[in-house]
This record gives sequence, structure tokens and C-alpha cells, in this order.
Amino acid sequence: MATSLRLADIDLEVIHKDIKNVHLSVYPPDGRVRVSVPNHMSLDTVRAFLITKLGWIRDERQKFQEQVRHEPPLYIDRESHYVWGDRYLLAIKERKAPPSVDLGHGTLTLYVRPGSDAAKRDEVLSLWYRDLVREAANELLPVWEARVGVSVEKLFVRRMKTKWGSCNPTRRTVRLNTELAKKPRVCLEYILVHELVHIHEATHNARFQSLMDHHLPKWRDIRVELNRRPLAHEDWRY
Repeated sequence: MATSLRLADIDLEVIHKDIKNVHLSVYPPDGRVRVSVPNHMSLDTVRAFLITKLGWIRDERQKFQEQVRHEPPLYIDRESHYVWGDRYLLAIKERKAPPSVDLGHGTLTLYVRPGSDAAKRDEVLSLWYRDLVREAANELLPVWEARVGVSVEKLFVRRMKTKWGSCNPTRRTVRLNTELAKKPRVCLEYILVHELVHIHEATHNARFQSLMDHHLPKWRDIRVELNRRPLAHEDWRY
């Protein structure tokens, strides 16, 4: 059940669920706030908890609001696109053959059939980004499974509207956002480690942070780098 709550000048969404711990999240692009709480927790208790987190909420909202965002891509020649944090100029090549993508020196060439529209070009490039993330993640996964001391049953890569990644600790599944292919590779590694650590600890409590400090000491710096870079245009929803 979702309830609206206003704290200072911030509107929040409170969701009561069958969970044991409180989960507080601030979402791009404009810093929307959602908190999931156990069914038995009263709104007064939720409000008291959120007051203690108000400084953190404001900081996270400001990060998103200060970020530069790309305009919706048109998929035309010489448009800027990013691969592993580097900028490339798009080149559209029409030919009567299956669509493909080629990464050259400063150029990202998109081969499409004659008459393909922006939606089709977006689909082709998105699938290519997905494959990049999957290939890189599959190389990193066995290394970090051994270091963190966990095993993953299934790794999914997909477009995600509000998260860079997610984890189901019970099922031992990890999901990664295809958008990570546009960020520096170290950002993908950070998100993967983040989700693997969640198999040990589901929340972002002190134990989680201690585990992250142990396995990836510079994770806070990488998180800043990830959030500092421009967000792709998306129709963000919860």
C-alpha cells in the first residue's frame, strides 16, 4: 500500500510491504524519494526515521538535480554517443543486410536497413549495448564471486528505468542496466560488486558498507564518478 508523506519541502512515497527492514531510495532524474517499510510500522515511526535521514536525502536529490542530461537521441549522423565513458560520433550506414554496429576510432557506425526509423535504430544500438554489458559482466563475475564468497544463479542484463542494478538475495539473481555500457568500465565493476555484496547483506547498513570497504575500497569515489556523468534521456518511472 502506497502513502504520500511530506517532510519539510520534500514529497515522499511510503510503501508498506511484507519486509523486515526499511529501504530508502532516491531516484533519478529529479530526486524522487521512496521508502519501503514493514507492514507493522506506523507513519509516525516512518516520519521519525526519515527525519534522521533528511540530510542524506537532500544530498542525494541535489546530486541528481545538478547532473547534465542528454536530450533524446535522434540517431542521426555526427550525434554524440558514449561507449565505456568515451564519446563517439554516430555514423548511419544503410544497406540491405542484417543490422550491426561497428566501433571505430572516434566513430560508432550503425548499419541499418534502408528506411529504418529512430525506433529501429534505438533497438539495434540498445541490443548492442546489452551485449557489451553482458560480455564484460560475465568476465568479471567469476572473479568477484570468488572474492566476495557468493555464487550467482542467473545474471540478467536489461534496460532499467530507475536503477543501475538490482539483486534478489534469495534467488541469487543479479540484474544490470544496459546503460552501464555508456559509463567507464569501473562503474560496471562497482555495480556488480554492490549487488554481489547484497547477497550477504540486503540493506545498505553499516555491515554492507564495511563489506564494500573491504572488497572495493574506492567504491565511494567510483559512485561519485558514476553519478557525476550525464544521464541518458529516459522516461523515468518508479
